[in-house]
Amino acid sequence: MQADPRPLVLHVVYRFDTGGLENGIVNLINHMPSTAYRHAVLALTEVTDFRERIQRRDVEFISLHKPPGHGVWQYPKLFKLFRQLRPAIVHSRNLAALEAQVPAWAAGVPVRIHGEHGRDVSDIDGSKVTYQRVRRLYKPFVHHYVALSRDLNDYLVQKTGVPQKKIAQVYNGVDTMRFSPAADGPQSIAGCPFSPAQHWLVGTVGRMQPIKDQLMLAQAFLQTLAMAPHLKARLRLVMVGEGPLRAQAQAMLDQAGVGDLAWLPGERSDVADIMRGLHAFTLPSLAEGISNTILEAMASALPVVATAVGGNADLVIHGQTGFITPPSDPQAMAQQLMTLADNPWRAKAMGQAGRERVLAQFSLQSMVSAYQAVYDQQLARKNLSPIR
Repeated sequence: MQADPRPLVLHVVYRFDTGGLENGIVNLINHMPSTAYRHAVLALTEVTDFRERIQRRDVEFISLHKPPGHGVWQYPKLFKLFRQLRPAIVHSRNLAALEAQVPAWAAGVPVRIHGEHGRDVSDIDGSKVTYQRVRRLYKPFVHHYVALSRDLNDYLVQKTGVPQKKIAQVYNGVDTMRFSPAADGPQSIAGCPFSPAQHWLVGTVGRMQPIKDQLMLAQAFLQTLAMAPHLKARLRLVMVGEGPLRAQAQAMLDQAGVGDLAWLPGERSDVADIMRGLHAFTLPSLAEGISNTILEAMASALPVVATAVGGNADLVIHGQTGFITPPSDPQAMAQQLMTLADNPWRAKAMGQAGRERVLAQFSLQSMVSAYQAVYDQQLARKNLSPIR
């Protein structure tokens, strides 16, 4: 049996589960021409049912079930795995997977790439010296880096000493066919008690954990109602996602007497339909890389109010496609929510401008082409070439 001539890209992550980083891998594998590369996904811990989102049937998934802590003791296992799979490219993502670069080097993997997708929950501003030292320690084993935002690009250069020529900045892309506005305006969301024809729905989608800071959004919603009591008749809050902050946010809203003005359904798989039922989107995070949900909201023609962290300002043009507000500042976010809710025509125009921006600069094809160019160029540096 003749060996498959397509080079293998081995994507290494800490855990392959619901998340923006993982969704980017799904989109990359699903939309890169199958004639270009083979793909495999290696999770240092677990591969979950999230794997079902990958449509190609020739993708292998591997779980190492690694316990917490540094995985030096797993180097022999990784070395053996790399020798067995013989990937042309090992592409690790974020600090938790960076340690795989050492056994990849030892196993003679021709091209070793590392991607920085966002801040760690314990290092939201990138100031943690220990993490900077770890990245510098692994730097000799990495051929090339991918940064998903200008912020992460600058971090690699200024904090870890990576030469700019060794960094490619690649923005996430969004499926603008799947994420698109409803033809006749916002549509009803299955299970939601609010009607977009009667109410003005502002929402967010994401894991409900401290780094995403949905409690700040709940506070901003309360302050919006306090500043503009007339909005209580039609302003409604939608927070989709599961996690420890879900119960806390609901309790905060209930205690304020407005629990019936918010809908927190937990995790949903119909995110595109949810976006089509909103009038505006918010992202109150304390840290971000390049947010897939912002891109999905913009593709759905929603104005976006997001905090000034990570790559959010790379995506949202303040005053044109939405607003950028300081993190941990519910009053600032409330002010912008009130502005949009009181000016629905302006909100709609901002949303349309956001979709046009996504179509021009953040398409899936642009992202896939950029990654493929990085892979091709790095293989060429090793006198290897993908089969076309």
